[in-house]
Formats: sequence, structure tokens, C-alpha cells
Amino acid sequence: MDFSRVQLSESDQAFQRELREFLARIVTDEVLERDRETGENFDEGVHLALGEAGYLAADFNSEADGGFSVVRRRIWELEIGRAHTPWFHWPTTMMVARCLQQFASPQLLDEILPDVLAGRVRLCLGYTEPEGGSDVATCKTRAVRDGDDWVVNGAKMFTSNAHNAQFVFLITNTDPDAPKHQSLTMFLVPLDRPGVEIQPIRTVDGDRTNITYYSDVRVSDRYRVGEVNGGWTVLREALNAEHGTIERDNLGLQKLATMTEHLLLLGEAVDRAAAVARPEASVRYRLGRAIARMEAAASSPEMFGRVAIAQTMRDVTPDLMDLLGPAATLPVGTDGAADDGAAEYLFRLAGPTGIYGGTLEVFRNMIAQHVLGLGRPNYSPPAKRPA
Repeated sequence: MDFSRVQLSESDQAFQRELREFLARIVTDEVLERDRETGENFDEGVHLALGEAGYLAADFNSEADGGFSVVRRRIWELEIGRAHTPWFHWPTTMMVARCLQQFASPQLLDEILPDVLAGRVRLCLGYTEPEGGSDVATCKTRAVRDGDDWVVNGAKMFTSNAHNAQFVFLITNTDPDAPKHQSLTMFLVPLDRPGVEIQPIRTVDGDRTNITYYSDVRVSDRYRVGEVNGGWTVLREALNAEHGTIERDNLGLQKLATMTEHLLLLGEAVDRAAAVARPEASVRYRLGRAIARMEAAASSPEMFGRVAIAQTMRDVTPDLMDLLGPAATLPVGTDGAADDGAAEYLFRLAGPTGIYGGTLEVFRNMIAQHVLGLGRPNYSPPAKRPA
């Protein structure tokens, strides 16, 4: 097995230094404190600064189109996480923008993309419904044609950062009598339209997401993405990109798994715990086991890493709290909290990490089918034993 390290060129080292210095200037203590209080994982000032400096465009574009090289993209991804940058809104925006490149009209793309790359326009996802579960194709949000417009009625759950976005990438049902995968149409709905209501929801880890309501919201047909009743084709490409099941070129650096930033936070907490933990053999063993698990998870790309990271967090955080003692149960900002509540926060964060974008069970099934070539799971009830 080759454990060689990538040797950075002088120019790449200079890029890393410049990026670190830039992030240190814009990701201030005030930004981090505000992010902890709001749970939004977003800061408009930081986002606009990244756009103005050209980092968003460089991340979005290929190297041939003036974007990052594969090495600089890896530096960018890691440094963003190490700086604790509140930027989770950007990967979602970028994913939707890539779908627009493939399926939207040239006029809509010209209207949206420049402002997206400048940071002025953000995009969020309108997939899950209050009673829909993981099957987004069972969509009940209706869009009815009315001349050159569509009238949208329905609701979506977990529309994260809708309150900081200008558009929602909305899946709708435009033909209730058709089979579910042939009844869907995608729209990029402006969130400032009359009839749109955004209500906050707090998750167990303190993050803010939203439920969004659409009551007779009129949307011009020019905001339709893809063909009428052809929304599953559009949505499937977006889901494949989010899940990491698309084919990628082999340039030597595989794509980092989603939620790698969470693993970096866990690594910092384990390092700090190791500095104060009791010097006993059992403690050293448990810390070593945690570090080995984190290294394995960090080395796992794409959807494999998503599963490994979430499962590692779920397994390591209770152990970390046990090693630090009762004070580890106190939250951030509480007097006497171990490591200022880092372990307690990570314990709460570990649960949602295995849910965002699909549960661990969903991802394990995708790995079984797409990678191992196994059949689809059989969810039928067990056969009854003969009397």
C-alpha cells in the first residue's frame, strides 16, 4: 500500500498560506460566536468575501475553465474546514448551479450563475416533505399550469438556509395521475414571491433548518428546470452528485466525503482530550482506537467516507465524553464544561451527521448495490413459519 504524501509545489504552498491568511481575516471570533448562536452554518459577510476574492468561482469551475487544480481544490476543502468556516450553504448552492448548467435554459443560467459565483445569490433544496420520508419521488407539492405561469401549493421540510437563499430548487408534482417518477417537474422558485413562508426548526445539535410553505405561489415558466414531467431526470443527477455515485475522473485525489469538516472538529477535540486524559494504558488504548477510526474515515472518499465519518462520530463521541468525565456533559459556554463543551456538542452533532442528505442505512444500501453489485433490499415482512 502506498502511503506517500503529496508534495506541494512552491506555488501551491504559497496558495495555502494566502488562503489561511485570508480565512483568518474573515472567519473572526465574532463570526464563529454568531454561528454558534444561530446554528445557521452560514455567514453572509464571509460568503460575499469568498465570492469577491474569486474563491467560489475557482471552486465551481474546472481547472480548464480557470478553476482550482485538483491539489488546490484539496487544499481549499481542508483549509475551509480547519478554519471552521460557516459555509455549508455553498456546496448546496454549487450542486444546484451544476444542475442548472445541465438542464436550465440559457437565459435562466445567464440570469443566475454570475450572481451565484459572486456570492450574491444562494440556492437551497426543496425536496423532502413533512410526510414524505426518504422517498422524494412521493411528492405532493403541486404545480398547476396557468398560462405562462405555474401556481405552486405545498410544503417542504428541512429547507436548510432558505432564509439566507434567494431561490429554492423545488420538486413538484405536475401530473397526479401519472406514475410517481413521471409526474415530477423541477423549478427554481424565487423565495421573495408572495405566498412563500419560511419557519425555523432547531435540530438536536442546535443547527437551524426550516419548513417552507407555498400557498398559491406564482412562478414563471422560465424558472422551470428541465422538461415538464421530466423532473426525475433532473433530480436524479442532483442526487447522484450529492450521494457521490457519479463517475469521476482518475486524477489521483478522490473526492473528500461530505461532512469531513465534522471529522476535523472531532479530531481537534480528541487531541485536546489526549492532552489532559489520565496516563493509563486503557485510556491510551481508547484514544488510539479513536484516532485510528478517524484516520480510516478521513481516508475514505465520497459516500464510503460519509458512512465512515458518521459512524465514527457516533462511536467515538460517547467514548470521548466518558474519558473526560461528568464535566463533558456540560454544553458550550457553561462554567466547568470540559473543553468548553466540545465533546457534548459533537455527541449531539453525531446523530444528524448520519441523516443529512440520506440516512446511513440508505447509503449502505447504495454501496451494496452500486459498488458490490448486490440486489435491492427486500423489505417484505418475514415469511410465517408453517403451523
